[in-house]
Amino acid sequence: MTQTTPRWLTEAEQTAWRAFLAANRLLMLELEKGHQRDGLSSSDYEVLVHLSEAPGKRLRMWELAKGTLLEKSRLSHQITRMERAGLVARESCPGDRRGQFAVLTEKGWETIQRVAPNHVDLVRAYFIDRLNPEQVQTLTEIFAPMAEDLRSRCPKAEEADL
Repeated sequence: MTQTTPRWLTEAEQTAWRAFLAANRLLMLELEKGHQRDGLSSSDYEVLVHLSEAPGKRLRMWELAKGTLLEKSRLSHQITRMERAGLVARESCPGDRRGQFAVLTEKGWETIQRVAPNHVDLVRAYFIDRLNPEQVQTLTEIFAPMAEDLRSRCPKAEEADL
């Protein structure tokens, strides 16, 4: 077996990579704290967003797994917790005995309407308002295709039809 020499990061690349990691982790921590103040986890919030934006405020479980990048088992546990809280309900899919919908309840809809403004305030304060319009465009140009490529390579995404 031939071992190749790794292409080590340059000092500038290492600095950029570590800055990205730190900023991403710290931003996610701040958003999680904000969600917790609203009585949710970040996963709860993400599920509520996807369902609130879906036609009829409902998605097939596989569609929700794809949108949230959650594995089927993790999503199932997530939905069970959210059902207990009254935020979502499961419904059977007509014509597909094994298929299920996740459906936003009235309480879930009221919750997302209540907490979304706080979330947007945090995203603005810690991310968007620190960038000029050109930087926002540049980040979109960088991360949109990167996310698409990574999504296509993700084995877990394929398992969940992501």
